Amino acid sequence: MKQQPKRLPSSPHNPGVRDLVRGKRQWSQSLAKEDIKHGFLGWHENGYLPHRDEPGLVQFVTFRLADAFPEELRSEWETLLAIEEDRERQLELEAYLDKGRGECHLRHPEISKVVEDSLRFRHGVQYDLRAWVIMPNHVHVLFQVQDVPMSQLVDAWKGYTAKEANKILGRKGQFWQEGYWDTYMRDADHEGRTRRYIESNPAKAGLVALSKEWPWGSARFRDAYERLCLPL
Repeated sequence: MKQQPKRLPSSPHNPGVRDLVRGKRQWSQSLAKEDIKHGFLGWHENGYLPHRDEPGLVQFVTFRLADAFPEELRSEWETLLAIEEDRERQLELEAYLDKGRGECHLRHPEISKVVEDSLRFRHGVQYDLRAWVIMPNHVHVLFQVQDVPMSQLVDAWKGYTAKEANKILGRKGQFWQEGYWDTYMRDADHEGRTRRYIESNPAKAGLVALSKEWPWGSARFRDAYERLCLPL
């Protein structure tokens, strides 16, 4: 008998998210026709999480490896999905990611470089990169959307890096988990707190003593005034 491929864990359905997005659309300004033409979706949902995709927003995005929540360790993380409050659930799930479950392919320097180069490639052209960190099994990115929708940017990052990483590893199959988590920044204070969260992630996870020591994040490019100074 042919063995069926193991299904990877996926996000559960959230029945309340559609009503939530409907309410967000009622009080928010409608997208311009030109933005819709370019593929921006405004407030929308994927059956589980609400998303807001508009020009000019600063977005905090997390995407993770396909096996970051291993099926064989479901008992470790399954209860986290049942947390009702969205923000609390996301924080708990991100804390679980920091445990470094799965094969953690992003520990390979060659793969981490591919991912970081991909994030930086169109910086200043298609988006404004504010902060990032590449952890062993997930990636955090903070960036300001310009003319290209967030969904298209994330799909491009994931699509290219998945192909390159699989070449390096000599493997086939799914590299990234489907979808991503995203939160738009409400103001400068929110952005500052998020940037510090991203750049302190390796130290908080016990991977390095100081954030600037981590070789795959934006913290190492901060000057004495906390400005991001990227080499040309």
